[in-house]
Amino acid sequence: MVERRLGRRALLAGGGAAVVAVGGAALGVEQGVLPGRPWLQARLGLNGEAGVVPGTRPGPVVSGSFVSRHRLGAETGWSILRPPGGPHHLPVVVALHGLGESHATLTGPGFGLDHYLAARVAAGTPPFAIATVDGGTTYWHPRASGEDAGAMVVDELLPLLAGHGLRTDAIGLMGWSMGGYGALRLAGLLGPGRVRAVVAASPALWTDPADASPSGFDSREEYERNSVMGHQADLDGVAVRVDCGTGDPFYRDVQDYVDGFDRPVTSSFQPGAHDAAYWRRMLPTELSFLGGRLPRRA
Repeated sequence: MVERRLGRRALLAGGGAAVVAVGGAALGVEQGVLPGRPWLQARLGLNGEAGVVPGTRPGPVVSGSFVSRHRLGAETGWSILRPPGGPHHLPVVVALHGLGESHATLTGPGFGLDHYLAARVAAGTPPFAIATVDGGTTYWHPRASGEDAGAMVVDELLPLLAGHGLRTDAIGLMGWSMGGYGALRLAGLLGPGRVRAVVAASPALWTDPADASPSGFDSREEYERNSVMGHQADLDGVAVRVDCGTGDPFYRDVQDYVDGFDRPVTSSFQPGAHDAAYWRRMLPTELSFLGGRLPRRA
């Protein structure tokens, strides 16, 4: 969803009113009522501080790839991140990347997920592993082409992780943007018998199917089959956390999603954009949320 942007004239109703216009715009942006809010909020400096990757030395990272039948023969990369000195038989969180990214994005210098994991465990969060995997651009759900990155996670990635000594009977899920939506959808499909907790950061959600990205949904019917809007009850028994910046284009739709739960869930709406600067800032709290809810013993 791309919101309408305010032009310069709409912001400055004449040179003499510039200060008043900007002051009023700032108030309107903070309250989330102005069109073009994400664009304007960024330019008014209202997105908050950028998260900084911790200097904590990361634990071991093992990477590889496999040919995925659910991704129609695509070579699919993956990585397993462990905290320093952690035991071998750890619970695992599967982390789903956003559109235009890959599993390697999450361990790269712009995100530093392995550093954040090490820092959280060093601060006292119970140790766990994180697995990242390539999901392409298909929004982690079945597409008309026959590709289904969500099924790849369940049928191909989880057995691979079990083969590396990780616990896959009760997992966590997390994701950003496209991956945030994918994590919520997969958690609902697998249910509390398999998923203990899910974190969605700035999930790509649309209340109105007419607004949904054509990259994510080929048709209204595909949206209706795979949308998480109105299906919050599918997550009953799963610990849920949803975070979204107030300068994010998905902000209002994500609020609608959170409001649709008939039970309390953990959520936050802080200053922030739809970018890694905001996602890094939220990672410490999100990883602690997950780590505290994963099983400790086999």
